[in-house]
Amino acid sequence: MDFKQYASHIWAVADLLRGDYKQADYGKVILPLTVLRRLDSVLAPTKAAVLAEYPRTKNLPPEMADMVLNQKSGLTFYNHSPFDFDRLVSDPNNVAANLRHYINGFSQNAREILEHFEFDHQITKLDSANLLFMVLKKFQEIDLHPSKVKPITMGYIFEELIRKFAESSNETAGEHFTPREVIRLMVNLLFLQDRDILTKKGIVKTIYDPACGTGGMLSVAEEYLHELNDEARLEAFGQELNPESYAICKADMLIKGHRADNIKLGNSFTQDQLPNAKFDYLLSNPPFGVEWKKSEKAIKEEHDKLGHAGRFGAGLPRISDGSLLFLQHMVSKMKNTTEGSRLAIVFNGSPLFSGSAGSGESEIRRWLLERDMLESIVALPDQLFYNTGISTYIWIITNRKSTERIGKVQLVNGISFYQRMAKSLGDKRLLISPEQISEITRIYGDFSEGEYSKIFRNEDFGYRRITVERPLRDINGQIVTGRAGIPKPDASLRDFENVPLLEDPEEYFQRENLPYTPDAFIDHTKTREGYEISFTRYFYQYNVLRSLSEIRKDILKLEAETEGLLQQVIK
Repeated sequence: MDFKQYASHIWAVADLLRGDYKQADYGKVILPLTVLRRLDSVLAPTKAAVLAEYPRTKNLPPEMADMVLNQKSGLTFYNHSPFDFDRLVSDPNNVAANLRHYINGFSQNAREILEHFEFDHQITKLDSANLLFMVLKKFQEIDLHPSKVKPITMGYIFEELIRKFAESSNETAGEHFTPREVIRLMVNLLFLQDRDILTKKGIVKTIYDPACGTGGMLSVAEEYLHELNDEARLEAFGQELNPESYAICKADMLIKGHRADNIKLGNSFTQDQLPNAKFDYLLSNPPFGVEWKKSEKAIKEEHDKLGHAGRFGAGLPRISDGSLLFLQHMVSKMKNTTEGSRLAIVFNGSPLFSGSAGSGESEIRRWLLERDMLESIVALPDQLFYNTGISTYIWIITNRKSTERIGKVQLVNGISFYQRMAKSLGDKRLLISPEQISEITRIYGDFSEGEYSKIFRNEDFGYRRITVERPLRDINGQIVTGRAGIPKPDASLRDFENVPLLEDPEEYFQRENLPYTPDAFIDHTKTREGYEISFTRYFYQYNVLRSLSEIRKDILKLEAETEGLLQQVIK
């Protein structure tokens, strides 16, 4: 069987749950039991050796005991319980107690995963419904031994199960699950510039996601690199706030044979579990438009005390949307070496333009552009995500631009690259096909102007916000002046203009304002610099308005079609 067949075979166990479980909750049983069955199969060859050694480790310090038993298991985890799936199903009358005994026999790093799944609650529920033995028996019949299912295939199987779980509970899927085709496009854009590096023999790179959810982005990145170079290794790191998503991600790492300890639990802003780490690649789909009030105290304190020596020195966005905090956090994890780092993050439209000159959002955009770190932004179609139909954008950030991209930003308009789905999943009605992913990637890689691609200088996104004043006049219409005869401004007539950064404000003012308000003047003390990016403006296409004759013709046609209808209704 291929991995999709395996996944369907495993998911079919959910047929036993109908009636006792809502469809949206099937994954709470299927996912942890898949993890258990895989761990059971992986540990089988060395199980006897671990059981023989375990009595001799009881008086050792926990760290030393783990080291000895891991050595015996040949892995980074072990189980010292006498039970396995075969023995569990051989005693139907005591299956709940024996299963708990079995789970408690795992090393802490594996047992923790089951705890965050809150699987003990499911054991009680399944046992009460007389389903526990039947479900365990089904899993015992599924052979997930490494000799038949290699780690990479097991990873694909688990990813497919996660996808099925996400789709069956699509009302919350978007919080923890990013559509696979969106991830694939992000990974393509992230790695495209480095194909020469990544195809080197034995290359080892690191990747990090501070809001890793169930680990989909890390998995697709690994899959891409594996396709590119069988001998390359990608060390994945991540942090996740939601305990269940964290458990799924950590389980995914464990069953693939990776270091599951690289996945951390907690708030990336207030509990950074990898404070000094730097990574080659970073990618994320942080929650859209989520407020950061709960973390406000710690974030403001770091901003005020550490400035640019901390993570949030560039600025603080409005409290209602922490998207740009994730971006700053990720930039702080980039390598400041000649190798540098590359970063891909997906946002809604707000981080492009929200906030006027001098605001936190504008200052963060200014910080990125003045440091020449923004490489590209790709606009995606709407209705791609499970829990929102809004438009989204992929930002590509790097501190090692190629020579041709230095001082420039490429905007790629991918909003028309989509296919309509046969069946909607929550708010997800569209998808991007593999061919369309390839085409968007090609447009980005070509780095040339065209229908879907425009290239700008960093300064093109900057502007000066000037304050245009009109003089205050008394009841007789005379201008009221202050000290040194300077006119006092009339606050009720005050106006603002955004002048492109590369244009002289005085020339702009004389051309755009003075012809219409000859008494106006600029208050230069209030001038502020800002940065914003408007896709609508840059890719706007004018649609020719219909002529009056065409409109008249349509109106007359409608009149002719409706003639006599009123008489029929009255009759």
